[in-house]
Amino acid sequence: MSAILVPICEEEAAGMIRAAAEAGRRLSISGGNTRSGFGNRVDADAVLRSAAMSGIVAYDPAEMVMTARAGTPVAEIEDILLENNQMLSFEPMDHRAVMGTEGEPTIGGVFATNASGPRRILAGAARDSLLGIRFINGEGEVIRAGGRVMKNVTGLDLVKLLAGSFGTLGFLTEVTFRVAPRPQTEQTLIVSGLEDDVGARAMALAMGLSVEVSGAAHLPESVRGRFLSGRLPDGAATVLRLEGLSASVPVRAEKLTAALHRFGPVSRVEAEASAHLWLQIRDVLPYADRSQKPLWRVSVSPGAGASLVAALRLEAGVDAFYDWQGGLVWMRMEADPEAALLRALIARFGGGHATLLRAGDTVRDQTPAFEPQPAPLAALSERVRQKLDPAGIFNPGKMGA
Repeated sequence: MSAILVPICEEEAAGMIRAAAEAGRRLSISGGNTRSGFGNRVDADAVLRSAAMSGIVAYDPAEMVMTARAGTPVAEIEDILLENNQMLSFEPMDHRAVMGTEGEPTIGGVFATNASGPRRILAGAARDSLLGIRFINGEGEVIRAGGRVMKNVTGLDLVKLLAGSFGTLGFLTEVTFRVAPRPQTEQTLIVSGLEDDVGARAMALAMGLSVEVSGAAHLPESVRGRFLSGRLPDGAATVLRLEGLSASVPVRAEKLTAALHRFGPVSRVEAEASAHLWLQIRDVLPYADRSQKPLWRVSVSPGAGASLVAALRLEAGVDAFYDWQGGLVWMRMEADPEAALLRALIARFGGGHATLLRAGDTVRDQTPAFEPQPAPLAALSERVRQKLDPAGIFNPGKMGA
């Protein structure tokens, strides 16, 4: 079993990393350990966790900018933002249910994995809210990039490089990020009974209207009954969220309803139930079943998702639903992960990437968890890693991230 290293400050973490580099020991980087199943299994010599490096360093609600240590629990940050009617606009997913993990999600883990939820189509991904970072490279050097109000504009944009790097480039110790006003209310419109491809067309139409849709998902009949305790109308559900001022949302909902009637019957879910529905979509409720059935997170162009799933169903057992207007497809395979088939179909339908989030140990040992990079991009990524982690001690097994 790997040793667990839990530094309480940046200086202690830097010393631990220097010692590991000098000894040639590999480190698995973790925050609250809620995403511990990501990547392929490679035995590390120790786990370096940021969980004890916690606390909000600075927060000015008027500026809508917060700085926090990497190990700060997301729940703590969200509670403080709620007191000021603010939020994390990118709606980070909580992976515990689908991964079967415990612990507390940390803000460093959110940015290290670029964890972004349904509002991404309107507000951008987690990395788009990240303004500045402090991190320790593979030689134990503390580096600061970006700032409280401006991004790094010289050389490599380390802020964007570290976001979504899964700890392969450095150990995050502090993050500075934008927050956003919390909407006064929300509604979700539901178009019932649409096939996947028609649902994609309905979502595309909605996104093209001047109504500011902040969530667009299609829930086929196979998963629809698992949301809101089965209280959604019968048939597949194409769901569209509107958020904002109390006076604005109903007006925009009327405009959107009028446009959607051509597709099928339209109903509405009001504020509290709407918020609950999108929390369940964000956290991939249908596949939070404590099973080891392979679970894929697939990113493609919004128009390609339904075609990809239809082609895959001809050759494999798969269940799926769609977020991000169809551009994010959550797929649970019934048996074999079908990685080669899936990635070949993704290439056929215009490109994208597939990440294996969950599977049994044998499958994870045999299946590349991250999308293989094209040769030029892989070469560039390796040069960046060589610069920041020349001994290659960080997060073996996530090198395709």
